[in-house]
Amino acid sequence: MASVDVKTAAGKSAGKADLDDHIFGIEPNLAVMHQVVTAQLASRRAGTHSTKTRAERRGGGAKPWRQKGTGRARQGSSRSPQWRGGGIAHGPKPRDYSQKTPKKMIKLALRSALSDRAADGKVMVIDAFNFDAPKTSHAVKAISDLGLENEGRILIVLDLEDANTALSFRNIPNVHVLPSGELNAYDVLVSDTVVFSKNALPVADAPKVKPVKKSAAAKAAAAPADAAPSEASADEDDNSASATDAGVADASGAESEEE
Repeated sequence: MASVDVKTAAGKSAGKADLDDHIFGIEPNLAVMHQVVTAQLASRRAGTHSTKTRAERRGGGAKPWRQKGTGRARQGSSRSPQWRGGGIAHGPKPRDYSQKTPKKMIKLALRSALSDRAADGKVMVIDAFNFDAPKTSHAVKAISDLGLENEGRILIVLDLEDANTALSFRNIPNVHVLPSGELNAYDVLVSDTVVFSKNALPVADAPKVKPVKKSAAAKAAAAPADAAPSEASADEDDNSASATDAGVADASGAESEEE
């Protein structure tokens, strides 16, 4: 399991943090990252574009000139697409651009993006920023102390309750702040450096244990054992019935002898 140095907001060392290999140590899947990012950007589109067809344009009900005899091309309406002020042929109409992406694919894309940044040494862990109040100047000083002023775009992932830090960083142009629950592949890939607070560092979920189901062979093996007592009881019933019949026969024979 890989580890990174944990730093304070002043840039001093504060120990080490382990990076889960299941999240930060896999082979990046480029195809999945491309598909997920494409779907994410497509979902951002409003899809409100709209143009008017010739039927939606005002006017154009009368034929501009007669069919023959003018020497000009025949025209049926002044709102045809070839006319100035006419309708638009095959123009865009309002539509939904969102794409359905499987949850497993979204998680794989995020893990691939984080693994790519970790392989390049672009993942940093901060112990805590501990801003008493929202101050952009404090955030600028922290970036300078951490040596990130020339690192391009920075993604800072924080715990949801760290409101002062989020408000301090949000006015800096090249810094993007996200709560840990909204971390996604696009924001990781579009950033040059990813900075996690220690509480927001992602950890792999424990595998779910499924209940063990009995196989058909196990059920079949258990069936004769359950049926055995019933067969034994049936044999006992038959024996008791035969004994009763024998007793009745003996009694009837004794009565006939007395007569």
